[in-house]
Amino acid sequence: MGETREDVYDEELVDYEEDDEKAPDSAAKVNGESAKKGYVGIHSSGFRDFLLKPELLRAIVDSGFEHPSEVQHECIPQAILGMDVICQAKSGMGKTAVFVLSTLQQIDPVAGQVSALILCHTRELAYQICHEFERFSTYLPDLKVAVFYGGVTIKNHKDLLKNECPHIVVGTPGRILALARDKDLSLKNVRHFILDECDKMLESLDMRRDVQEIFKMTPHDKQVMMFSATLSKDIRPVCKKFMQDPMEIYVDDEAKLTLHGLVQHYIKLTEAEKNRKLNDLLDALDFNQVVIFVKSVSRAAELNKLLSECNFPSICIHSGMNQEERLKRYKGFKEGQNRILVATDLVGRGIDIERVNIVINYDMPDSADTYLHRVGRAGRFGTKGLAITFVSSASDSQVLNDVQERFEVDIKELPEQIDTATYMPS
Repeated sequence: MGETREDVYDEELVDYEEDDEKAPDSAAKVNGESAKKGYVGIHSSGFRDFLLKPELLRAIVDSGFEHPSEVQHECIPQAILGMDVICQAKSGMGKTAVFVLSTLQQIDPVAGQVSALILCHTRELAYQICHEFERFSTYLPDLKVAVFYGGVTIKNHKDLLKNECPHIVVGTPGRILALARDKDLSLKNVRHFILDECDKMLESLDMRRDVQEIFKMTPHDKQVMMFSATLSKDIRPVCKKFMQDPMEIYVDDEAKLTLHGLVQHYIKLTEAEKNRKLNDLLDALDFNQVVIFVKSVSRAAELNKLLSECNFPSICIHSGMNQEERLKRYKGFKEGQNRILVATDLVGRGIDIERVNIVINYDMPDSADTYLHRVGRAGRFGTKGLAITFVSSASDSQVLNDVQERFEVDIKELPEQIDTATYMPS
Protein backbone atom coordinates (compact mmCIF):
# COMPACT_ATOMS: atom_id res chain seq x y z
CA MET A 1 0.00 0.00 0.00
CA GLY A 2 1.11 3.56 -0.62
CA GLU A 3 1.87 6.10 2.04
CA THR A 4 -1.23 7.43 3.78
CA ARG A 5 -1.84 10.98 4.89
CA GLU A 6 -1.46 9.79 8.48
CA ASP A 7 2.03 8.40 7.77
CA VAL A 8 3.39 11.70 6.51
CA TYR A 9 1.69 14.02 9.02
CA ASP A 10 4.57 14.42 11.43
CA GLU A 11 7.35 14.17 8.84
CA GLU A 12 5.93 16.87 6.64
CA LEU A 13 4.83 19.36 9.27
CA VAL A 14 7.65 19.53 11.79
CA ASP A 15 10.47 20.75 9.56
CA TYR A 16 10.09 24.53 9.43
CA GLU A 17 13.07 25.55 7.31
CA GLU A 18 13.66 22.83 4.78
CA ASP A 19 14.30 23.68 1.13
CA ASP A 20 10.76 23.32 -0.14
CA GLU A 21 10.23 22.15 -3.67
CA LYS A 22 9.06 24.79 -6.08
CA ALA A 23 5.31 24.93 -6.67
CA PRO A 24 4.45 23.25 -9.98
CA ASP A 25 3.01 25.27 -12.78
CA SER A 26 -0.15 23.18 -12.82
CA ALA A 27 -2.29 25.73 -11.03
CA ALA A 28 -5.59 26.81 -12.46
CA LYS A 29 -5.52 30.31 -13.88
CA VAL A 30 -8.24 32.81 -13.18
CA ASN A 31 -7.85 34.42 -16.61
CA GLY A 32 -5.37 32.09 -18.21
CA GLU A 33 -5.51 29.01 -20.37
CA SER A 34 -3.98 26.29 -18.22
CA ALA A 35 -5.90 24.28 -15.66
CA LYS A 36 -4.91 21.86 -12.93
CA LYS A 37 -5.50 18.21 -13.80
CA GLY A 38 -9.07 17.30 -12.95
CA TYR A 39 -10.19 20.92 -12.78
CA VAL A 40 -13.34 21.75 -14.72
CA GLY A 41 -14.10 25.38 -15.49
CA ILE A 42 -17.63 26.35 -14.47
CA HIS A 43 -19.24 29.53 -15.70
CA SER A 44 -22.27 30.84 -13.87
CA SER A 45 -24.47 33.83 -14.35
CA GLY A 46 -25.58 33.93 -10.73
CA PHE A 47 -25.26 32.35 -7.32
CA ARG A 48 -28.29 30.13 -8.08
CA ASP A 49 -26.17 28.20 -10.56
CA PHE A 50 -24.03 26.92 -7.68
CA LEU A 51 -27.10 24.99 -6.41
CA LEU A 52 -26.75 26.46 -2.93
CA LYS A 53 -29.26 25.90 -0.16
CA PRO A 54 -32.35 28.14 -0.46
CA GLU A 55 -31.48 29.63 2.95
CA LEU A 56 -28.08 30.73 1.65
CA LEU A 57 -29.50 32.18 -1.55
CA ARG A 58 -31.98 34.19 0.49
CA ALA A 59 -29.19 35.60 2.68
CA ILE A 60 -27.12 36.42 -0.43
CA VAL A 61 -30.03 38.41 -1.88
CA ASP A 62 -30.53 40.20 1.45
CA SER A 63 -26.85 41.19 1.39
CA GLY A 64 -27.25 42.80 -2.03
CA PHE A 65 -24.99 40.43 -4.00
CA GLU A 66 -26.23 39.67 -7.51
CA HIS A 67 -23.39 38.02 -9.41
CA PRO A 68 -20.38 36.02 -8.21
CA SER A 69 -16.97 37.60 -8.60
CA GLU A 70 -14.35 35.97 -10.78
CA VAL A 71 -12.69 34.17 -7.88
CA GLN A 72 -16.09 32.99 -6.61
CA HIS A 73 -16.83 31.56 -10.07
CA GLU A 74 -13.59 29.61 -9.93
CA CYS A 75 -13.61 28.41 -6.33
CA ILE A 76 -17.14 27.87 -5.03
CA PRO A 77 -18.21 24.99 -7.33
CA GLN A 78 -15.17 22.95 -6.30
CA ALA A 79 -15.13 24.06 -2.66
CA ILE A 80 -18.73 22.94 -2.05
CA LEU A 81 -17.69 19.47 -3.22
CA GLY A 82 -15.20 19.32 -0.35
CA MET A 83 -12.07 19.83 -2.44
CA ASP A 84 -8.96 21.32 -0.83
CA VAL A 85 -8.31 24.85 -2.14
CA ILE A 86 -5.42 27.33 -2.27
CA CYS A 87 -6.61 30.71 -3.51
CA GLN A 88 -4.66 33.88 -4.11
CA ALA A 89 -6.63 36.77 -5.55
CA LYS A 90 -6.49 40.52 -5.19
CA SER A 91 -8.16 42.31 -2.31
CA GLY A 92 -11.84 43.04 -2.52
CA MET A 93 -12.80 40.15 -4.78
CA GLY A 94 -14.90 38.21 -2.27
CA LYS A 95 -12.51 35.49 -1.08
CA THR A 96 -14.17 35.44 2.35
CA ALA A 97 -17.54 34.60 0.80
CA VAL A 98 -15.94 31.60 -0.92
CA PHE A 99 -15.15 29.78 2.30
CA VAL A 100 -18.15 31.12 4.22
CA LEU A 101 -20.68 29.98 1.61
CA SER A 102 -18.98 26.68 0.80
CA THR A 103 -18.71 25.81 4.51
CA LEU A 104 -22.33 26.73 5.23
CA GLN A 105 -23.44 24.75 2.19
CA GLN A 106 -21.75 21.58 3.39
CA ILE A 107 -22.18 21.76 7.14
CA ASP A 108 -24.70 19.54 8.89
CA PRO A 109 -24.74 20.86 12.46
CA VAL A 110 -24.57 18.35 15.31
CA ALA A 111 -25.20 19.59 18.84
CA GLY A 112 -22.01 19.93 20.87
CA GLN A 113 -19.66 19.37 17.91
CA VAL A 114 -17.35 21.88 16.19
CA SER A 115 -17.54 21.14 12.46
CA ALA A 116 -15.54 24.05 11.01
CA LEU A 117 -12.46 25.91 12.23
CA ILE A 118 -11.31 29.18 10.68
CA LEU A 119 -7.98 30.70 11.76
CA CYS A 120 -6.68 34.20 10.99
CA HIS A 121 -3.87 36.37 12.33
CA THR A 122 -5.67 39.32 13.98
CA ARG A 123 -8.60 39.73 16.31
CA GLU A 124 -10.27 42.32 14.09
CA LEU A 125 -10.22 39.96 11.11
CA ALA A 126 -11.57 37.11 13.28
CA TYR A 127 -14.44 39.34 14.38
CA GLN A 128 -15.17 40.29 10.76
CA ILE A 129 -15.15 36.68 9.53
CA CYS A 130 -17.51 35.67 12.36
CA HIS A 131 -19.82 38.50 11.31
CA GLU A 132 -19.83 37.19 7.72
CA PHE A 133 -20.77 33.70 8.89
CA GLU A 134 -23.58 35.19 10.97
CA ARG A 135 -24.79 37.29 8.05
CA PHE A 136 -24.99 34.40 5.59
CA SER A 137 -26.45 31.95 8.14
CA THR A 138 -29.37 34.25 9.03
CA TYR A 139 -31.86 31.68 7.75
CA LEU A 140 -30.05 28.73 9.31
CA PRO A 141 -31.29 29.28 12.88
CA ASP A 142 -29.89 26.02 14.27
CA LEU A 143 -26.33 26.95 13.31
CA LYS A 144 -24.12 28.51 15.97
CA VAL A 145 -20.98 30.56 15.26
CA ALA A 146 -18.52 31.95 17.82
CA VAL A 147 -15.25 33.87 17.75
CA PHE A 148 -12.30 33.34 20.11
CA TYR A 149 -9.20 35.53 20.52
CA GLY A 150 -6.83 36.79 23.20
CA GLY A 151 -7.62 39.82 25.31
CA VAL A 152 -10.88 38.24 26.51
CA THR A 153 -10.94 36.31 29.79
CA ILE A 154 -10.36 32.70 28.82
CA LYS A 155 -12.93 31.54 31.40
CA ASN A 156 -15.64 33.26 29.36
CA HIS A 157 -14.60 31.25 26.33
CA LYS A 158 -14.46 28.01 28.29
CA ASP A 159 -17.95 28.63 29.68
CA LEU A 160 -19.28 29.31 26.18
CA LEU A 161 -17.80 26.11 24.82
CA LYS A 162 -19.23 24.12 27.71
CA ASN A 163 -22.72 25.59 27.72
CA GLU A 164 -23.35 26.59 24.12
CA CYS A 165 -20.80 24.86 21.91
CA PRO A 166 -20.70 26.46 18.41
CA HIS A 167 -20.68 24.47 15.18
CA ILE A 168 -18.32 26.99 13.54
CA VAL A 169 -15.33 28.40 15.42
CA VAL A 170 -13.39 31.45 14.21
CA GLY A 171 -10.28 32.55 16.06
CA THR A 172 -6.62 33.46 16.33
CA PRO A 173 -4.12 30.59 16.71
CA GLY A 174 -2.91 31.46 20.22
CA ARG A 175 -6.33 31.40 21.89
CA ILE A 176 -7.60 28.42 19.88
CA LEU A 177 -4.50 26.40 20.82
CA ALA A 178 -4.87 27.29 24.51
CA LEU A 179 -8.51 26.14 24.54
CA ALA A 180 -7.69 22.95 22.64
CA ARG A 181 -4.73 22.07 24.89
CA ASP A 182 -6.93 22.47 27.96
CA LYS A 183 -9.50 20.11 26.38
CA ASP A 184 -12.19 22.82 26.46
CA LEU A 185 -12.31 22.94 22.67
CA SER A 186 -12.65 19.55 20.99
CA LEU A 187 -11.43 19.48 17.40
CA LYS A 188 -12.00 15.77 16.75
CA ASN A 189 -15.10 16.41 14.61
CA VAL A 190 -13.72 19.25 12.44
CA ARG A 191 -14.60 18.70 8.78
CA HIS A 192 -13.43 22.08 7.42
CA PHE A 193 -10.06 23.70 8.30
CA ILE A 194 -9.56 27.19 6.84
CA LEU A 195 -6.73 29.74 7.00
CA ASP A 196 -7.45 33.33 5.96
CA GLU A 197 -4.44 35.53 5.16
CA CYS A 198 -2.56 32.22 5.26
CA ASP A 199 0.80 33.67 4.24
CA LYS A 200 0.81 35.95 7.27
CA MET A 201 0.40 32.95 9.58
CA LEU A 202 2.69 30.50 7.82
CA GLU A 203 5.58 32.91 7.21
CA SER A 204 5.87 33.54 10.96
CA LEU A 205 7.51 30.44 12.45
CA ASP A 206 5.92 30.96 15.86
CA MET A 207 2.44 31.27 14.41
CA ARG A 208 3.10 28.41 12.00
CA ARG A 209 3.97 26.13 14.92
CA ASP A 210 0.68 27.02 16.61
CA VAL A 211 -1.27 26.40 13.39
CA GLN A 212 0.46 23.05 12.90
CA GLU A 213 -0.23 21.92 16.45
CA ILE A 214 -3.90 22.82 16.04
CA PHE A 215 -3.98 21.09 12.66
CA LYS A 216 -2.69 17.83 14.19
CA MET A 217 -5.60 17.86 16.66
CA THR A 218 -8.12 17.70 13.81
CA PRO A 219 -9.13 14.59 11.83
CA HIS A 220 -6.98 13.58 8.88
CA ASP A 221 -9.97 13.37 6.58
CA LYS A 222 -11.16 16.97 6.29
CA GLN A 223 -11.35 19.81 3.80
CA VAL A 224 -8.50 22.35 3.97
CA MET A 225 -8.79 25.79 2.35
CA MET A 226 -6.28 28.67 2.38
CA PHE A 227 -6.72 32.22 1.10
CA SER A 228 -4.63 35.37 0.71
CA ALA A 229 -4.16 38.38 -1.54
CA THR A 230 -0.39 37.80 -1.63
CA LEU A 231 1.06 34.30 -1.79
CA SER A 232 4.71 34.01 -2.74
CA LYS A 233 6.05 31.01 -4.64
CA ASP A 234 8.11 30.16 -1.56
CA ILE A 235 5.12 29.81 0.76
CA ARG A 236 2.91 27.84 -1.64
CA PRO A 237 4.67 24.49 -1.00
CA VAL A 238 4.26 25.10 2.75
CA CYS A 239 0.51 25.57 2.25
CA LYS A 240 0.27 22.38 0.21
CA LYS A 241 1.79 20.30 3.00
CA PHE A 242 -1.53 20.67 4.81
CA MET A 243 -3.53 19.48 1.81
CA GLN A 244 -4.36 16.61 -0.52
CA ASP A 245 -4.15 17.45 -4.23
CA PRO A 246 -5.58 20.97 -3.78
CA MET A 247 -7.19 23.03 -6.47
CA GLU A 248 -4.92 26.04 -6.90
CA ILE A 249 -6.27 29.41 -8.03
CA TYR A 250 -3.64 32.11 -8.59
CA VAL A 251 -3.86 35.33 -10.52
CA ASP A 252 -1.98 35.13 -13.82
CA ASP A 253 0.75 37.49 -12.73
CA GLU A 254 1.50 39.92 -9.94
CA ALA A 255 0.63 42.92 -12.09
CA LYS A 256 -3.01 41.91 -11.85
CA LEU A 257 -2.90 42.30 -8.08
CA THR A 258 -3.21 46.06 -8.55
CA LEU A 259 -6.82 47.01 -7.98
CA HIS A 260 -9.02 48.07 -10.86
CA GLY A 261 -10.79 51.34 -10.22
CA LEU A 262 -8.17 52.55 -7.74
CA VAL A 263 -6.48 55.89 -8.55
CA GLN A 264 -2.94 55.97 -7.09
CA HIS A 265 -0.74 59.04 -6.54
CA TYR A 266 2.26 60.08 -4.47
CA ILE A 267 3.38 63.37 -2.93
CA LYS A 268 7.06 64.26 -2.38
CA LEU A 269 7.55 66.27 0.80
CA THR A 270 9.65 66.50 3.95
CA GLU A 271 8.69 64.87 7.22
CA ALA A 272 7.94 68.32 8.66
CA GLU A 273 5.47 69.07 5.85
CA LYS A 274 3.31 65.97 6.35
CA ASN A 275 0.86 67.36 8.90
CA ARG A 276 -0.02 70.47 6.94
CA LYS A 277 -0.36 68.51 3.70
CA LEU A 278 -2.64 65.97 5.41
CA ASN A 279 -4.83 68.79 6.72
CA ASP A 280 -5.02 70.31 3.25
CA LEU A 281 -6.01 66.97 1.70
CA LEU A 282 -8.75 66.27 4.24
CA ASP A 283 -10.11 69.77 3.59
CA ALA A 284 -9.95 69.51 -0.19
CA LEU A 285 -10.98 65.92 -0.92
CA ASP A 286 -14.49 64.52 -0.95
CA PHE A 287 -14.67 61.17 0.78
CA ASN A 288 -17.03 58.74 2.44
CA GLN A 289 -14.45 57.33 4.84
CA VAL A 290 -10.66 57.55 4.85
CA VAL A 291 -7.96 55.39 6.45
CA ILE A 292 -4.60 57.03 7.24
CA PHE A 293 -1.76 54.55 7.75
CA VAL A 294 1.27 55.25 9.96
CA LYS A 295 4.23 53.10 10.92
CA SER A 296 4.01 52.92 14.71
CA VAL A 297 1.67 52.97 17.69
CA SER A 298 3.08 56.24 19.00
CA ARG A 299 2.66 57.98 15.64
CA ALA A 300 -0.93 56.75 15.39
CA ALA A 301 -1.79 58.19 18.79
CA GLU A 302 -0.05 61.52 18.12
CA LEU A 303 -1.53 61.99 14.65
CA ASN A 304 -5.02 61.17 15.91
CA LYS A 305 -4.59 63.73 18.68
CA LEU A 306 -3.39 66.35 16.21
CA LEU A 307 -6.32 65.76 13.85
CA SER A 308 -8.80 66.07 16.70
CA GLU A 309 -7.22 69.35 17.73
CA CYS A 310 -7.66 70.54 14.14
CA ASN A 311 -11.38 69.67 14.31
CA PHE A 312 -11.15 66.52 12.22
CA PRO A 313 -13.24 63.94 14.12
CA SER A 314 -10.88 60.98 13.81
CA ILE A 315 -10.33 57.79 15.77
CA CYS A 316 -7.27 55.55 15.88
CA ILE A 317 -6.74 51.80 16.17
CA HIS A 318 -3.41 50.19 17.06
CA SER A 319 -2.01 47.23 18.97
CA GLY A 320 -1.29 49.32 22.07
CA MET A 321 -5.01 49.40 22.95
CA ASN A 322 -6.83 46.79 24.93
CA GLN A 323 -8.94 44.41 22.88
CA GLU A 324 -12.31 45.74 24.01
CA GLU A 325 -11.46 49.31 22.98
CA ARG A 326 -10.02 48.22 19.64
CA LEU A 327 -13.11 46.26 18.69
CA LYS A 328 -15.42 49.04 19.89
CA ARG A 329 -13.65 51.56 17.65
CA TYR A 330 -13.46 49.17 14.70
CA LYS A 331 -17.18 48.39 14.91
CA GLY A 332 -18.00 52.09 15.21
CA PHE A 333 -15.95 52.93 12.13
CA LYS A 334 -17.39 50.02 10.16
CA GLU A 335 -20.90 51.21 11.02
CA GLY A 336 -20.07 54.73 9.80
CA GLN A 337 -19.98 56.52 13.16
CA ASN A 338 -16.61 58.06 12.24
CA ARG A 339 -15.23 59.10 8.88
CA ILE A 340 -11.48 59.24 9.57
CA LEU A 341 -9.41 56.35 10.92
CA VAL A 342 -5.71 56.57 11.82
CA ALA A 343 -4.21 53.08 11.96
CA THR A 344 -1.11 50.95 11.96
CA ASP A 345 -0.79 47.91 9.71
CA LEU A 346 -2.98 46.09 12.22
CA VAL A 347 -5.93 46.90 9.93
CA GLY A 348 -3.90 46.72 6.72
CA ARG A 349 -4.85 43.16 5.78
CA GLY A 350 -8.21 41.59 5.19
CA ILE A 351 -10.33 44.22 6.91
CA ASP A 352 -13.33 45.07 4.77
CA ILE A 353 -15.12 48.39 5.34
CA GLU A 354 -17.35 49.14 2.38
CA ARG A 355 -17.52 52.95 2.77
CA VAL A 356 -13.74 53.53 2.67
CA ASN A 357 -12.82 55.15 -0.62
CA ILE A 358 -9.55 56.92 0.26
CA VAL A 359 -6.36 55.52 1.78
CA ILE A 360 -3.49 57.84 2.72
CA ASN A 361 -0.06 56.40 3.44
CA TYR A 362 1.15 59.06 5.87
CA ASP A 363 4.16 56.81 6.41
CA MET A 364 5.43 54.68 3.53
CA PRO A 365 4.77 50.95 4.05
CA ASP A 366 7.81 48.73 4.51
CA SER A 367 7.27 46.64 1.37
CA ALA A 368 5.32 46.31 -1.86
CA ASP A 369 3.16 43.60 -0.26
CA THR A 370 2.19 45.87 2.62
CA TYR A 371 1.40 48.66 0.15
CA LEU A 372 -0.95 46.36 -1.75
CA HIS A 373 -2.80 45.32 1.40
CA ARG A 374 -3.10 48.91 2.64
CA VAL A 375 -4.43 50.43 -0.55
CA GLY A 376 -6.75 47.44 -0.86
CA ARG A 377 -8.86 49.00 1.90
CA ALA A 378 -10.15 51.43 -0.76
CA GLY A 379 -11.82 50.40 -3.99
CA ARG A 380 -13.28 47.17 -2.59
CA PHE A 381 -15.26 44.87 -4.92
CA GLY A 382 -14.20 46.84 -7.97
CA THR A 383 -15.54 50.18 -6.77
CA LYS A 384 -13.68 53.44 -7.23
CA GLY A 385 -11.09 54.60 -4.74
CA LEU A 386 -8.05 56.82 -4.22
CA ALA A 387 -4.67 56.03 -2.66
CA ILE A 388 -2.20 58.81 -1.82
CA THR A 389 1.30 58.04 -0.53
CA PHE A 390 3.67 60.47 1.18
CA VAL A 391 7.29 60.09 0.03
CA SER A 392 9.77 61.81 2.33
CA SER A 393 13.04 59.84 2.07
CA ALA A 394 15.24 57.83 -0.26
CA SER A 395 13.98 54.59 1.29
CA ASP A 396 10.39 55.73 0.68
CA SER A 397 11.24 56.31 -2.98
CA GLN A 398 12.75 52.84 -3.21
CA VAL A 399 9.60 51.17 -1.88
CA LEU A 400 7.49 53.20 -4.32
CA ASN A 401 9.75 52.09 -7.17
CA ASP A 402 9.42 48.48 -6.00
CA VAL A 403 5.63 48.79 -6.03
CA GLN A 404 5.60 50.22 -9.57
CA GLU A 405 8.02 47.60 -10.88
CA ARG A 406 6.42 44.60 -9.21
CA PHE A 407 2.80 45.45 -10.00
CA GLU A 408 3.54 47.18 -13.32
CA VAL A 409 1.65 50.30 -12.33
CA ASP A 410 2.57 53.90 -13.08
CA ILE A 411 1.97 55.96 -9.93
CA LYS A 412 2.09 59.63 -10.77
CA GLU A 413 2.60 62.68 -8.56
CA LEU A 414 -0.67 64.08 -7.18
CA PRO A 415 -1.90 66.86 -9.49
CA GLU A 416 -3.06 70.20 -8.13
CA GLN A 417 -6.62 69.37 -9.14
CA ILE A 418 -8.03 65.86 -9.03
CA ASP A 419 -11.39 64.98 -10.56
CA THR A 420 -13.70 63.74 -7.82
CA ALA A 421 -15.47 61.51 -10.34
CA THR A 422 -12.33 59.39 -10.71
CA TYR A 423 -12.44 58.12 -7.13
CA MET A 424 -15.94 58.80 -5.73
CA PRO A 425 -18.55 56.10 -6.41
CA SER A 426 -21.26 57.40 -8.70
